[in-house]
Amino acid sequence: MTSRTPDLSAADLVVLSMLAEQAMHGYELWAELTRRQVWKWAAISRPQVYYSLKKLQERRYIRPVGDSDPALGPERTILQPTAAGRRMLSDSLARADWATQRPPPPFLTWMVLSWQARPDDFQAQIERRRQFLVEQLNEDRAALEAIISETAPNSDAAAIVRLGLRQFEAELEWLDEVQSRQRPG
Repeated sequence: MTSRTPDLSAADLVVLSMLAEQAMHGYELWAELTRRQVWKWAAISRPQVYYSLKKLQERRYIRPVGDSDPALGPERTILQPTAAGRRMLSDSLARADWATQRPPPPFLTWMVLSWQARPDDFQAQIERRRQFLVEQLNEDRAALEAIISETAPNSDAAAIVRLGLRQFEAELEWLDEVQSRQRPG
């Protein structure tokens, strides 16, 4: 039996998951996503959060809870998932495409095309990438410390950050190999 899941975006699922963790209003949700540095692990913006909240409410995957003061406006309405919303989140997280995709980072696309770059520009881009990776490593090491102090050394969040650290470290080693090659030009 194949079940078709409605077209919930990754942003919708992030919002639904956060609300499953704790009922909150839109502004509070965005503040928590910002605190957790959402841009490092999901492509979601503040407007997308509010769009997702509206979409999820229209589909009855979330609902308001408690007394809502209309004077505070819709962005201060506390929301939580419905039973259907929790089922949809679980069903969506069971999709095979989560584990079977390779979205290419822009840098890899650039690398494939770089044979046409001027040698000086090639070296400059490699150095930019190296600087970026070093900055990300430093930020993620600090984030890992914060996550461990908030959760535990073996939490899922800590494991994800460790994976990111390893990927950045491996890419730095790879950049050394790339830079050591003789470039035509």
